[in-house]
Amino acid sequence: MTWPFVKMNGLGNDFIVVADSGAPFAPTPAQIRALASREGPYGCDQVIAITRSPRAHAAMRIWNSSGEEVEHCGNGARCVAWLMMAALDLDSVRLDTASGVLAASRRGQWLVQVDMGEPRLKWSEIPLAHPADTLNLPADLTAGLLQDGGAKLGLGAAASMGNPHVTFFVADLDSTRVTVLGPPLETAPLFPQKVNVGFAEPLGPERLRLKVWERGAGLTSACGTGACAAVVNAVRRGLTGREVTVLTDGGPLEIEWSAVDNHVRMTGPVRLEYSGRIPDLGDLAA
Repeated sequence: MTWPFVKMNGLGNDFIVVADSGAPFAPTPAQIRALASREGPYGCDQVIAITRSPRAHAAMRIWNSSGEEVEHCGNGARCVAWLMMAALDLDSVRLDTASGVLAASRRGQWLVQVDMGEPRLKWSEIPLAHPADTLNLPADLTAGLLQDGGAKLGLGAAASMGNPHVTFFVADLDSTRVTVLGPPLETAPLFPQKVNVGFAEPLGPERLRLKVWERGAGLTSACGTGACAAVVNAVRRGLTGREVTVLTDGGPLEIEWSAVDNHVRMTGPVRLEYSGRIPDLGDLAA
């Protein structure tokens, strides 16, 4: 059994998007790791399967390159929305995800906006392992982190955009040791489902720079849900307004946290790279 796929990216955050038609696409973690491996013929940050949904135009399942299935991916949602709008000749679609149904709409030839819904800010919604002030979390969340530069991070701010995030605001993103600090923070005991770790440098009320260490994927060129969480946390801290251009290594995302309906909306580009067919899954991790 083989499956058709397309390779897409949102600001360099890249995906193998599989059409789950006929036999179900049910890979093991080892098969996902083989498919996503940069040493193989494909390579990607996440694998996404498009399936049918009774309450939306399509459903999407998402696996990180580590093989773990996750709840949400903002850049991936834009890519899947573009595919569905192109296939159905529509200007808007609804996507069913593990964290809820998302509304997406076309904003240009290769530009998509996704309504990411309301941020979840209670400790139990993120979730944290125990009650804590989600706007002021200590950087020393795991033994030895302070010796690796954690003391410079200050307090973190946690939010869920359907998946867990913690954001640390820094004065100089270029000197922040993201690849050193990211791994121990990702697996800190405070986060029972692990966490995506954002490092954000505010550049004024309408701009901030961002790097995200994604759980199960590592440092990526952009993270859509991470950009949403960073803006939510920046607004909570009084560092930015509610409409912010988030500058990632892959390019800019436009994020708005509406004061009217409390929804976060993300607008950004997508790119179609190539298409093909995935061979029998049993051959991938052999």
